[in-house]
Amino acid sequence: MKPILYWTQLVYENWKLYMAATSKGLCYVGSQDKPFEELEVWVNKHYPGSQLVQDDNVMQPYVAEFKEFFQGVRNSFTIPQELKGTNFQTEVWNALCKIPYGETWTYSDIANAIQRPSAVRAVGTAIGANPVLLTVPCHRVIGKNGKLTGFRGGLEMKEELLKIERGNSNRHIIK
Repeated sequence: MKPILYWTQLVYENWKLYMAATSKGLCYVGSQDKPFEELEVWVNKHYPGSQLVQDDNVMQPYVAEFKEFFQGVRNSFTIPQELKGTNFQTEVWNALCKIPYGETWTYSDIANAIQRPSAVRAVGTAIGANPVLLTVPCHRVIGKNGKLTGFRGGLEMKEELLKIERGNSNRHIIK
């Protein structure tokens, strides 16, 4: 029997993105306004032979937390995740989760956090492979010069996410 990945399209205000989960948790969050094919390509690469099944009920808890984030009432996620990556990628993704809401770190900060200060480029590559935008907050990573840099979802999406966080970092929100 083929493994099943459940998916839905989150549509909330100006946000439109695809997300998918295994029976263990969220495994993919797509880029803003990208077509379904972005999800299909990712699934074929990381879960070959899997069956994609649209199930808005299964995906409801994930959608609910994302909407709370977009509304500015949630600053961290409690939904389960299943992240597939190398040990190095997992180390980087775990470091990303330590960046406080409303703050930004540089690629060098992440490299130092994982005690590999010379691995800045590899850190950038691992961040680019992050399959779950937002819940693993790669949008909080900026260039050493303070400028916004690469982001799978595009710089406009990154800027919008940071704006949400800056605008709500002093409010009492769900943690």
